[in-house]
Amino acid sequence: MTTQPTPKDTPRGAWTITFLLFLYMVVNFADKIVVGLAGVPIKTELGLTQEQFGTLGSSFFLLFSISGIIVGFIVNSVQTRWVLLILAVIWALAQFPMIGSVSFATLLICRIILGAGEGPAFSVAAHAVYKWFPDEKRTLPTAILSQGSAFGVILAVPALNWVIVNHSWHHAFGALGIVGLLWAVAWFALGKEGPLVPSAATAASEPKISYWKLLTSRTFVGCVVSTFGAYWALSLGLTWFTSFIIEGLGFSQQQAGFISILPWVFGATIVILTGWISQLMLARGFTTRGARGVLGAAPLVVGGCVLATLPYVAPGGLMIALLVIGSGLCGSIYVVCPPMLGEFTPVSQRGAVIAIYGALYTISGILAPMVMGGVIQHAGSPMAGYMIGFSINAAILVGSGVLGLLLLWPNTERARLTGTSQPDRAIKGAVSPT
Repeated sequence: MTTQPTPKDTPRGAWTITFLLFLYMVVNFADKIVVGLAGVPIKTELGLTQEQFGTLGSSFFLLFSISGIIVGFIVNSVQTRWVLLILAVIWALAQFPMIGSVSFATLLICRIILGAGEGPAFSVAAHAVYKWFPDEKRTLPTAILSQGSAFGVILAVPALNWVIVNHSWHHAFGALGIVGLLWAVAWFALGKEGPLVPSAATAASEPKISYWKLLTSRTFVGCVVSTFGAYWALSLGLTWFTSFIIEGLGFSQQQAGFISILPWVFGATIVILTGWISQLMLARGFTTRGARGVLGAAPLVVGGCVLATLPYVAPGGLMIALLVIGSGLCGSIYVVCPPMLGEFTPVSQRGAVIAIYGALYTISGILAPMVMGGVIQHAGSPMAGYMIGFSINAAILVGSGVLGLLLLWPNTERARLTGTSQPDRAIKGAVSPT
C-alpha cells in the first residue's frame, strides 16, 4: 500500500521536475537576451535609431502581461504540464522567421509573439513546482527556478555571441528555436503534475478570498511594487547592457559578450544565497516578514544606492563593477515574492494570483527599454544618455525597495484578509496551504 505524502514531505521526483523547470527558465532567458546581445549588429544591419531599438526591446513585453493574466487563470483548472509544453513550442516557433532576411516589422512581430508565449512562464513554473513542495520548503526550489534566468544568460551568451561573431545574429535566433524544441520533447517525455494539490473535498471546504481583497492586500501590492523596480533593472540589462559596453565603453562585440555574463554570475550568487539564508532563518524561527519580506526588499535599496554612484566614476572597470553589483542585488526579490503570495492565497486561486503579480511587475519591461532609448537618443552623447538612464533606474530601485520594506507583511496577511485573529508567527508554525 502506497503512503500518501504528508504536507511536510517532499514527494519522490520533486527535484527532477525542479531541474526540468530550471532548464525551462534557462531557455526562457536565453530567448530574452539574444536581442540585447546582438543589439549593435541588429541596429547596424536594419539601420535602427536608439529609440527604435528601445521600442524593439519593449515590444517583447507588449502582450507579456496580458498573456500572463489569461494563462494564470487557465492553470487554476488545467494541468500545468500541458500549459508549459504549449508555451515552449510557441517560443521555439517564434525564433525561426529570423533565420533569413528580416525586416524591422517582422522582427518586432516575432518578439511580440515570443513575449506573449513567455509572459506566463515563471508564474506557471512556480505554480507547477509548488505542487511538489510544502510551503516551508518552497524558498530553495523557487531560488533554483529563478536561477534559470542567470544560467540562461551565462550559458547562452558565450555560445550565442560566438554564433553572432562567426556567422550572424540570424543564426543565433535559429539555434534558440532548436533548443526550445528539444526542451519541449524532454518535457513531453518526463514532465509530470505534482501530487500536493487539494482533494475535491479539501478544495470545496477551502475558504475562498475575493480577488479584490487578494490583489489590494498590502503584501501583494508590496510584491508588485518592489519587483517592478527589480525588473526595470533586469529589462535594461537584457536590452541595453551589451550596447552600453560597446557604444559607451568602447569594447568590441567579442569582449562585450564575456563582460555581459558578469551581472548574471553575480545575480546567480545573490539568488542562491537569498534562498539558502531565507530557509535557514525560517528554520530558526524568524517570521516570514523578516526571512522573506525584509530579506528581499532591503537589497533593492542598497542596489539603487550603488547605481546612483555610476555618473561619478571614470568609465572602465569600476563602472562595470558598480553596474554589476547594483543590478545583481535585485535578484533577491524574485526568490521571496512567490512564496509570500503562496502563504496567504488559497491553493485554488494561487496560479492566477502569482500570474497577475507577474503581469503587473513586468510592465516595467515595456517602459524601461523605451525610456533608456529615448534618453540616449536625445542626450548630448551616448555615454551621457546611459548615465541618465542608469540614474533613473537607481531612483526607481530605492523607491521600490523602501515601499517593499513598508508593505511586505506576509506572516499576518491571511488573518487580515479573512478577518480572523491570528498571532504573528514563523512559517514553521503555520499550516501549509497545500
